[in-house]
Amino acid sequence: MSKLVLASKNTGKIAELERLLSNLAAEVKILGLADFPDLPEVVESGKSLSENAWLKARQISDFTKLPALADDSGLFIDALNGDPGIYSARYAGYSGSDAKVRDKLNIEKVLTQLAKTPVGSRGAQFKTVVAFYQPAAGGHKVEHQMLGELKGEITRQSHGDNGFGYDPIFLPEGFDKTLAQLSPAVKDEISHRGRALRAIAPVLLELL
Repeated sequence: MSKLVLASKNTGKIAELERLLSNLAAEVKILGLADFPDLPEVVESGKSLSENAWLKARQISDFTKLPALADDSGLFIDALNGDPGIYSARYAGYSGSDAKVRDKLNIEKVLTQLAKTPVGSRGAQFKTVVAFYQPAAGGHKVEHQMLGELKGEITRQSHGDNGFGYDPIFLPEGFDKTLAQLSPAVKDEISHRGRALRAIAPVLLELL
């Protein structure tokens, strides 16, 4: 069975990626960063989702000597000139390790910034760049990238307990429930990450 390393420590993201890949590439064994306790921290110093995804994919692959799949996602809000964007995960400046606290603070900051922004002007997009990196014989490498996007708007308050990150305040286009109110199956079907993974799945099936 082929092995693939998911370059993430975010437990919610790992669970979502594993769930999606189990349907798309069931014959591939998924390893998380927890399987490599000596792995050095990857500094996300890129200036775009793509740059950060590639930083993670290449460094994780170089360390583990295995193919790696990394994604970088962000919430881009029109009324905030695209913020929080690539800084979505650390928007409120929280430096602790409790993901729930981090998500709560990030959501509170966004809602505060949009407090005076009316319905109809709260458009936003979730975007994900998925990068696949595979070292090959003779120093060659295989690189593929896909983009997934989900349009919607930001609600005035949080709704729902599913998902993670900004899911409780993101209302997908065409839905009357936030991502956090939708079932995992429905979210996987419409999400930015799901779209990016479905686009890159044929590459994984061909190469792994």
